[in-house]
Amino acid sequence: MMKKSTHLQPADLRAFARLATQATGGITDLVEAMHATIARPFGMADAAQKDRTSGITGFVYKAVRGTTKLVATSLDVALSALPTTLANRGSSFERDAVVSALNGVLGDYLVATGNELAIPMSFCREGQPLAMNRKSLSNMPKGNGKLLIVIHGLCMNDRQWLREGHNHAEALAAELGYTPLYLRYNSGLHVSANGEMLSEQLEALLNEWPHPIREINVLAHSMGGLVARSAAQAGAAASLSWVKQLKKIVFLGTPHHGAPLERGGHWVDVILGATPYAKPFARLGKIRSVGITDLRYGYVIDSDWQHPKTQITTALPRSVKCYAIAATSGSNERDWKDQLLGDGLVPVPSALGQHDDPARVLKFPKTRQWVGYEMNHMGLLSDARVYKKLVEWLA
Repeated sequence: MMKKSTHLQPADLRAFARLATQATGGITDLVEAMHATIARPFGMADAAQKDRTSGITGFVYKAVRGTTKLVATSLDVALSALPTTLANRGSSFERDAVVSALNGVLGDYLVATGNELAIPMSFCREGQPLAMNRKSLSNMPKGNGKLLIVIHGLCMNDRQWLREGHNHAEALAAELGYTPLYLRYNSGLHVSANGEMLSEQLEALLNEWPHPIREINVLAHSMGGLVARSAAQAGAAASLSWVKQLKKIVFLGTPHHGAPLERGGHWVDVILGATPYAKPFARLGKIRSVGITDLRYGYVIDSDWQHPKTQITTALPRSVKCYAIAATSGSNERDWKDQLLGDGLVPVPSALGQHDDPARVLKFPKTRQWVGYEMNHMGLLSDARVYKKLVEWLA
């Protein structure tokens, strides 16, 4: 039976309080840095620390920080004593959406600070995480031995595959007999970190699944496609068994070669940082996770973001049939909307793995590529034309 859902979990108040007090400290640092930048030519800034003021002004900022820490500690102690009467209730759709968006933007920070709102990776059914043991999984439908691993995109979650009354994965289950398992993950972490965790979880799933598995297939939207490629790379490098069962991957609007939206955000950082008095505000432009910055150029493995100047495009997994679906708001490939906007987030060439450098082209056969016109990025999740292609490719 489904648990009664709630918009608020017992740990939420404490977790959000931590974020609020940490944000107050961050704003204090930002304002003092701005103050120090303006005061420095007049000799009123701290010579040893470029972002700090001196004298009485510096003392005031220290007092604000000290008070903030005191309030944070007091709130943490008080809220930790709240009753846990909501502990046995499930999370509402709305709560999951908010937490997923927060993880997409600040997921790496939530993990680094030990915040309870950080999403742990899990496979889900009907919005509930699955326990990775044979006894719990024995309740799963036997199906026809074909698993469909369904991976959401940035700032989203497993429940958001249901859009406008349609869910590709559930429809495929009904029509083709697949057993869909939805991945829920912290999309604010590095793609490579999520890929490695997914690979390990798939291996554990293969070992604990109570029924014979004929094949594993993947349906991935947006960032989820990068995570799928990363997992396949990690699994192959570790010679894991699940990779041998992987047969097909369908990518929906995956930014294989990056998303211009994030590149635009990067340019904001550069412009603000180049202006002396606006430079402190460049920190605001950096309030986005490493997961988002990985979308800048489609980073898939550790070395991509560790050594970006030597990035080499990770090839599609060998012996796996890979399919790419792109969307564009234009009515044809020469339409100005198609040229300038793509699907609103991901350009068609990026979604199809095309690149000006032949060495970086992802080799999707023409018969495994498809472009949906007059469609946006989110429309890929519900459009009947997309579902028709999925049935054709996955049948």
